[in-house]
Amino acid sequence: MFSVIIVPDGCRGPEEQYRLEPGHTLRFGRTAPAGNGLTISHPAVACAAGEITATGAFWILTNFSSDQTYIVENPEGAGEHIRVAPGRADAPVPFEFARVRLCAGESRPGCGFDVLAPRHDYLTPADALVGGNPLTGGGRRSGAREGGARLNGSPKDGSPKDGSASGGSSPDGGVPIDGASADGASGAADWAFDPFPRPYPLDHTCHYFLVLAALCEASLRAGDTAPAGDATSVPVPDIAELTERLRPVWPDVSPADISWNIDYLRLKLRLRAPDGPENIREALVRFALRFDLVQEGHLAVLEGQLV
Repeated sequence: MFSVIIVPDGCRGPEEQYRLEPGHTLRFGRTAPAGNGLTISHPAVACAAGEITATGAFWILTNFSSDQTYIVENPEGAGEHIRVAPGRADAPVPFEFARVRLCAGESRPGCGFDVLAPRHDYLTPADALVGGNPLTGGGRRSGAREGGARLNGSPKDGSPKDGSASGGSSPDGGVPIDGASADGASGAADWAFDPFPRPYPLDHTCHYFLVLAALCEASLRAGDTAPAGDATSVPVPDIAELTERLRPVWPDVSPADISWNIDYLRLKLRLRAPDGPENIREALVRFALRFDLVQEGHLAVLEGQLV
């Protein structure tokens, strides 16, 4: 599956985007390779300007120019950006959303492009695992395939490998070993599970999560008062209602911003376009509630609080 999407300025639809699978490369410049490159017809852009390579959860940028520094901005990051110096090879870009500017001092469209990396992953925290904390109530443990977890190199039966008393003290009764002091027990718990990615990774600080929370707000607040207990039967807000709802926390939001983020959510969550009368907004709400992607506690983001 593709992991990076390059959106040229003036793009009119998915057919004009470039989608790269991990390991694939796209070159760009004023005279990009025919059939396998992005042409940017701006006089300040070098004929062979650079290339992008998809690597999975992020992408790398190589600057072929000998005199131009490229700026990669994070539109969600309140001014966060990186600079890619002339001749720099394989500069990693960690942003999920990025604007690549190829010409210094040129902010108008036509001298850059946007890059989306929808496969950013986030790990499931230990206390969210089934069974809770692995040291206090089960859960998924490191090495717990057949015979239980082995912490700090101890044998599977739980006895200390050096024959000292349990509790983690050193053989001579001095400094505790392997962090197994009173505070070390909780420290060991942090390492006693296998971190793994969330099945549907969402960044709660991004605008798309604001939109998803606003979509689900009415259904979550309805709760058990919805017909037959089905919160998804509550009417879903339209684009205009979402715009007004989010304006207090996103002052410059526009209906186009809302529509773009809805389309991006469908892409990120890999939802197909609804076949029947259900629209994409209703499909997103049904999907988010089914898999607990948005819960009542998440609605605090609509008041400007991070969760």
